[in-house]
Amino acid sequence: MSKKILAISSSPRRNGNSETLCDRFIQGAVESGNEVEKVRLCDLNIGFCNGCETCSRTGKCIKNDDVPEIVGKMIASDIIVLATPVYFYTMDAQIKAVIDRSVMAYTKLDGKGFYLFATAAESDPALLDRTIDGLQGFLDCLPGSSVKGVIKAAGVWKKGEIEGTPFLDEAYRMGRSA
Repeated sequence: MSKKILAISSSPRRNGNSETLCDRFIQGAVESGNEVEKVRLCDLNIGFCNGCETCSRTGKCIKNDDVPEIVGKMIASDIIVLATPVYFYTMDAQIKAVIDRSVMAYTKLDGKGFYLFATAAESDPALLDRTIDGLQGFLDCLPGSSVKGVIKAAGVWKKGEIEGTPFLDEAYRMGRSA
């Protein structure tokens, strides 16, 4: 059965390593007959949460930006891919802002399947555990959601260094089986 997949690329670099990894997943998912939409956060207007708690009372954020639309797409999806470059051993600010702002409707994200992809210059993949833990912290707040796959693409810093690595094959296989 076809699934609806939302791939969120938070790379500020067009065709950067994490976005390339995301695209390879998408290729496999589309070839398996899934409906996939990719969102590039750097192309959107995303503000930070200001903690006003209006959304907890009204279900809507007071900010007039693109985050409510992204969260709506997350709600409408069966599977969500979160792809981020790693900065100082954690996810980048773009994806963290969306995660924080999803508080407006996070209870509607229960039961989703997630893929977590992180790319970093650091060559020791164990050091990317902190990044994955941060993303997992978000999922821990979503009952019934599960991690379907994780890629810790270590040792890819400069744009294009992901090319020719086994990480791309792994992402493709994950997409095929999504």
